[in-house]
Amino acid sequence: MGQLLKKNQTKAVIGKLCVYVVMSAIAATMVIPFLWMLSGSLKTEMSLFALPFRLIPENPRWENYVEVWTRVPYSLFYFNSSKIAILVTLGQIFVCSLGAYALARINFPHRDKVFLLFLTSMMIPNQVTMIPQYQLIRVMGLMNTHAALVLLRLFNPFGVFLLRQFFLSIPMELSESAHIDGCNEFGIYANIILPLSKPALATLTVFTFMGSWNDFIGPLIYLTSKERYTLQLGIRYFQQVYGTEYTLVMASAAMSLIPVIIIYLFAQRYFIEGVATSGLKG
Repeated sequence: MGQLLKKNQTKAVIGKLCVYVVMSAIAATMVIPFLWMLSGSLKTEMSLFALPFRLIPENPRWENYVEVWTRVPYSLFYFNSSKIAILVTLGQIFVCSLGAYALARINFPHRDKVFLLFLTSMMIPNQVTMIPQYQLIRVMGLMNTHAALVLLRLFNPFGVFLLRQFFLSIPMELSESAHIDGCNEFGIYANIILPLSKPALATLTVFTFMGSWNDFIGPLIYLTSKERYTLQLGIRYFQQVYGTEYTLVMASAAMSLIPVIIIYLFAQRYFIEGVATSGLKG
């Protein structure tokens, strides 16, 4: 009996070890390009592709980061991206949470059919709606404005789905008690549902901010003047005007990750909890 137990324990240890090895290999495939980008941002153009490859440069060239801010209006690009990402994130949280609340907490005719339409819209590729959206923005007179980028991303079927799944896990007795006390639907939404939904809201915040911050196609289509460029177009600007200066591209890309990392660090605890409890787990 003791030998069998010891054998089972050995198999369990070997199984865990195999899992750790596989997960470490997967993590390495994601971390290595990031480390290569940081290394390249501190090199010269000549040493970037030199062999043998050196992860840590002999003479780090910190001037690359200074040059990024002086060669192009990088601070303006940073401000534009930050403004759009913040407005899109706040607006999408408000709009999606209202839609999710209606679909999860309010009984109305054909509610499930409406939700099915939401799920169906998630299956439509962006390329299908790109031309109609462009025509709509042009007719509204919003070309070359940040308002176009904000309005197009205020609604997200995925955000409605994510929040609805979490709202369903909140006991209905809380809403019923609030109704008895004379609270209306918006009061229940603002004072009960939202405070209890921090994990799901943090998850949507991370996804929305990252999607808006890294968006390249939207600004490329709707923005035409340099003073309205976002950071993603600004990084591309090095290739269009000054040639392909990979070290500056890597330096600007490295600095563009700072807001995303900050958002994730602040929302990490709620983000992990939200993924585990809002219907996204496998």
